[in-house]
This record gives sequence, C-alpha cells and structure tokens, in this order.
Amino acid sequence: MKNHEKSDRSLELLDTTLRDGEQTPGVAFTPQEKLQLARMLLSRLKIDRLEIGSARVSEGEREGVAAIYEWADHRGYLERLEMLGFIDGGKSVAWIAETGGRVINLLAKGSEQHCRIQLRKTPAQHYADVAREIACAVERGLAVNVYLEDWSRGMSDSFSYVFNFIHELEKLPVARIMLPDTLGVLTPPQVTRYLEWLYLEFPHLHFDFHGHNDYGLVTANSLAAVNAGIDGVHVTVNGLGERTGNQPLSQLVVAVHDTTTRRTQVPELELQNASELVQTLSGKRCAWNTPVTGSDVFTQTCGVHADGDRKGNLYVNRLLPERFGRKRDYALGKLSGKASLDQNLAELDLELEPELRAKVLQEVIRLGDRKKQVTAADLPFIIADVMRTPVSNRVRVLDYEIGIRAGTLSKAWLKLELDGETLEGSASGAGGYDAFMKALRKLCRARKITLPRLVSYEERIPPGGKTDALVETKITWSRSDGTVWTTSGVDSDQLVAAITATEKMLNLLLK
Repeated sequence: MKNHEKSDRSLELLDTTLRDGEQTPGVAFTPQEKLQLARMLLSRLKIDRLEIGSARVSEGEREGVAAIYEWADHRGYLERLEMLGFIDGGKSVAWIAETGGRVINLLAKGSEQHCRIQLRKTPAQHYADVAREIACAVERGLAVNVYLEDWSRGMSDSFSYVFNFIHELEKLPVARIMLPDTLGVLTPPQVTRYLEWLYLEFPHLHFDFHGHNDYGLVTANSLAAVNAGIDGVHVTVNGLGERTGNQPLSQLVVAVHDTTTRRTQVPELELQNASELVQTLSGKRCAWNTPVTGSDVFTQTCGVHADGDRKGNLYVNRLLPERFGRKRDYALGKLSGKASLDQNLAELDLELEPELRAKVLQEVIRLGDRKKQVTAADLPFIIADVMRTPVSNRVRVLDYEIGIRAGTLSKAWLKLELDGETLEGSASGAGGYDAFMKALRKLCRARKITLPRLVSYEERIPPGGKTDALVETKITWSRSDGTVWTTSGVDSDQLVAAITATEKMLNLLLK
C-alpha cells in the first residue's frame, strides 16, 4: 500500500473531454468550442490538468489547440495543458512543440499482447522505441507522461512485461505513468490489488488511473484507486468517451468528497453548468437518472417520500441539490399524495381549502393514470378546471403568423394581450419558434419584462403515431434568481404546442 501520508492530500484530476471525449460517436468540437470548454474547465472548474487533443489529427485540431495554448500562455496555464502523442519517429513531438505545447502524453503499449500483435515487436524493441521518443521530446523542451495502453489486461495477463516496462521508465525523465483500464474490464478489488503491487515496487513514482465504464464500474474502480493512494484520476464531463465512456467528472468529485479523506479543487456549484454546456456543444444529452446532473435526480415521485421530507427530511441524503445550484422537486402524477401537492402549491404561493385540495389531487392522479406529465405550472389550470372557473391570465396569445422558406430566416408576427392591452410585434429567427421568441422578447423588453432563459426543450410523440399525432412539448425555463419552471403544451402541431407552453410560462412569470 502506498505511504499513508499521500492519502490525505488533494487528488489531482486530468480532464480529457477535449481528447478522449471526442472519441464519443458523433462528437467533434470546433476550434472555438474547444477554447470555450478549456476556459471553463481551467478557470471555473479548477481542473488540475487538461488533455486538449491528439497530435497530427487534422488542421482543425492544430488550429484549435494552438488557440488554447495562446490563451493559456497569457494566464499561466500552459504547463497544465497536455497533448496525446504517438511513437512515430518524433512527428508527434514536433507537431506539439510547433503548436506551442509543453507536455506530451506518449501512448505506449501496456500489455505484451498489444506489443507483440499490434506492433509486431518484442518488448525490448518497444521499450527502446519509447526511450528514443522520450529523448526526442526532452530535446524539444517537452515534459513527458506515458500512457500504458491496456495496462489492466497487462497486469492480469503479462505482469512481468508491465513490471519490466515501468523499471525502464523509472530510469527516464518521465513525470507521470498513466494506467488505463482501456476496455473497462477491472473490478475494484483488482484495482486495489494491482496498485498495491506497483506501489510496493515503485513507491515514489507518480501514477494516474484512467478508467472506462464498460461494466458500469468506473466510479467504483476510480474510488478504489483513490483509496489505494493514486496520485491522479482521469475524467470527462458527463462521462463522454468511446463505447460506454470514461469516468464522469461530477460523479467522481462527489464520491471523493463524501466517501474519502481526499479532496479535489473542483467547486461543486460549477458541475451542473459544465454538464449543461457540454451537453449543448456535444449534442449528447445526459440520461434523466444520471447521478448529480440528470434532470430527475432531485425529484421525489412517491407521496410517502414527500410526506417524510415535509415532516423531517427523512428521504434526503448528503447529495443535497443546493450543493449543485439546484433544488428538490416533487413530481405530480398517479403516485402523488397530499404532501406532493402541498410542496408544489407552496412553490406557487397558493393555498387551497381541504375539500378543493382533495379534488385537485384526484384530478392530478387521474391525469397521471393517462400518462399526462403534470408540472407545477399546470396546477392553476387544473384548479380552475376543478372549480369550473375560467383561468384569469394576464397574458393571452391572440394570434400569430409564422413563415418558413428554404434558404431564408424564418419570420414571425405576433399579437398578444397583456393586462387588457393588445400588442403586436414581428421578428426573424433561425427557425419558427426562435422567430416567435424574438418577437415576444421585443414586446416584453418594451415593458421592462425580462424573460427567463430556456434551459431545455423536449417533444414527445406517441410511438407509432401518425403525422397528425398529438405532440407534447415540455420546456424548462430558468430565472436569474435560480427559479426553474417546466411548462408544457399539447397539440397536433409541434410549434403550437411550444407556443402554448410559452404562454403558460408568461403567466407564471407575471403571477
């Protein structure tokens, strides 16, 4: 086991969203997006080290990493940027040095099988090739870290190969040796055992663990490495990466903070923002139940749970939503109880007599049985329907016309009623709904009304539905004070459903 004094110091994180994350199918960041993500990861998330790409990939990659190096150089971050390079006779070394890099992460073979079958070389030949590449990098002024690709299977199938390789690396100017579970095949006991073997022989070397999630064990494996005294762990935002992805940043941070004596520098309040930005730029949405960042992970559905929380936070653990700038929600549907309804009424600052509350709850349950997703924003309409009273709205969308033509911006004309006054406006946009929202924003700005930010936009069409099937559009909005609303609309026209959801948002805003 590694020296115990190491287990109490901070844990170093390397984020590889910009390199390994781009191996996610369908994900490729533009140079501008790479710079935006690098700035966020270093400045706001305080990531220790950033792997920003792979050498010799493309001209776009060269442009992107050069811009990041230039930005980082002015802020003292240059030594924290790393680039994957290959054993290619110095070509990767030259590419990295010429773009402004200071650190190469050299990809070597960590298992004898990879060495003999893929490279068709003996271990001695490969060790010599790596040594020459390291010497070339040092000559060009680069610091060197070494990846032992397929290290996990190397430890299980050819331990002497790994053991001898690290002995060779120990003699060379290598800052870090990085240990990938390339195919995500390890279990936590194996991680612990393998690291114990290495630390007994190499107690003073700096090791990183690089996990993949093929069996869903990556966070457990990373924690095992942390508890064994590993110096650094590699992560990606939202677990982006090939196949099932890499170690998700947010899950590792909270697991380390809550279950070990070690700490990272990452401010937890920034995790949700980082997740949402990467979802937007990558086009890959997190699953609803993704720990920490999923849309529903702080939502209680069962009425018994809502009742227990109201009486004494009986269904709350250490993962409080406030740690991440979020809040707990209580879903409305067929499993709702009085406590669930009361929590949502309190959000809207509404109070109901017991008899009316019972009728509203009955209607919520009935809608839930019909698979209708009921949100807090729907409650005023449900209450009005139960009371057989027209809804009194400050805003009504009276009329609109939206035009779409190939090769041109969409145009929208809008007429609405605000507190009895009729208003009209028009705008162009990158789509029908965008044009509608820009016209609406103009009308609201003239009356000093600030619209909330659109967080997410989802449409649900029944499986096997025809072209005239009903569409449910759900839009989530966020105000500057952190308040989050979800409003919905249903119509056979997707755009009409979105406008209905937007009208509900306006009336909640002006309530």
